[in-house]
Amino acid sequence: MSARSYFERYQQLNSIEQKKDTLIEELIQRVTELERAYQQEQLDHEREKRFNRDIQLHEMELMEQLSRTKAVMNREPFIVVLLDGDGIIFRDDLLQLGEEGGRKAATELSFAVEDYVSDNFPSIVSPKIITKMYVNMKALCDACVRGGVTTDPSILDEFARGFNGSFSLFDLIDVGSGKNAAYDKIKDTFKLHLYNCHCHQIFLGLSDESPYLHALEEILADMDLSGRISLIEGIPFGQDLESLKTQYRSTKFPDIFRDSKLNTVWPQWKAAVATKPRSLLTPSPNPSPHVAPLSRTPSNITTATTATTASNSAAASSTPASSHSSDDFQLVRSKPASSSRPKIVERNKYGQRVDRLDIQSIPREEMNRIKKLKLCNYHFLQGECPNENCHHDHSRKLTKAELHTLTAVARMTPCRYGLECDDPECMYGHRCPQSEVGRKDCYWGSSCRFNTAAHGIDTNIVKVTKV
Repeated sequence: MSARSYFERYQQLNSIEQKKDTLIEELIQRVTELERAYQQEQLDHEREKRFNRDIQLHEMELMEQLSRTKAVMNREPFIVVLLDGDGIIFRDDLLQLGEEGGRKAATELSFAVEDYVSDNFPSIVSPKIITKMYVNMKALCDACVRGGVTTDPSILDEFARGFNGSFSLFDLIDVGSGKNAAYDKIKDTFKLHLYNCHCHQIFLGLSDESPYLHALEEILADMDLSGRISLIEGIPFGQDLESLKTQYRSTKFPDIFRDSKLNTVWPQWKAAVATKPRSLLTPSPNPSPHVAPLSRTPSNITTATTATTASNSAAASSTPASSHSSDDFQLVRSKPASSSRPKIVERNKYGQRVDRLDIQSIPREEMNRIKKLKLCNYHFLQGECPNENCHHDHSRKLTKAELHTLTAVARMTPCRYGLECDDPECMYGHRCPQSEVGRKDCYWGSSCRFNTAAHGIDTNIVKVTKV
């Protein structure tokens, strides 16, 4: 074989070796790439595992936090009952019981709300009930007297005292006579609790007044909020609120609240009682010379000093009060006044009524004792009680001192006619008994039942009004 043949064979083998080396290099490069990809895949997988584990841990933490939050939210659940006294009025039989009626009304309202919540919101477990009733007490007293519910306005104060003393979270609040005063307070209290997580339901006892319409329409846009509100209907809603009632939960408590307005037409018994003779045996706390009876016309106005002689002669013809012992003095009806002794109302130089009273001279213990006896003012002070359903005492025999104290107690209830009252036998108060002459305030401050005009009255009697 020639050398060329060997060389050719060598070249062939060399070419094969080169191809083999190239193949091996390519294989090594490919393996290297695959190893890198595998390592990257492993890193990504580990990263994803860690991420998923972190997410799971975070989710578990959030769930625990949510559970704790729910537990905190449910720790002190409460519901709020907001009542507008213009449209929500307690039944007559409750109001007539005074303090006992107030306690009974609060208890029955609490039971009624609890039953409603149990039937409609089973998820709310043992909620506290916060009840706030806003009412113009002066207007309510006036309406109850004019409507024949009671003859003694002070019984409404006793009712409020019983209601407020029943449960720590029950309040009957006098808002005064301001326009929309009850609505303003309900509106702010309502907003305060609407977004409170602890407040699970708000009950609104409304009057048929337009201010509530706009607020309720706004809330309808949010179903979550509207579901937190229930309406209580006492006096039937008007057309506007009636149309909204179907879009909220609503209920009635007919055993607690009136379903009709009070009839405030002045009852016939008022005129009947006013024309009959009444007992007016309470002596003046500070006896002083009588003044002659005069009318309001300018020509008949005179001073107390110029009328002394005429009054003394009239006084001489009367039976002296000292003829009765304070121990055996008992209430009897007086004889009708004769034409020569017309009934009078004593007034100061400004024409303001001035009743003779000296409450400071009566011991506080005696005042409280007489109050607790629940005596009927009409029976003992005016000789006749026109209320057939009166719950006050008519059976006692009062001494002169007790009758005097009862007169003072009655004077602590403001008369609706104030200083302009012309009824000489009116037993209610026309000026604050705690105020001093010239001062427009008293010990009770803004909470006094008498208005500002009834304070600081000049008590010097210079003229009278003949009635």
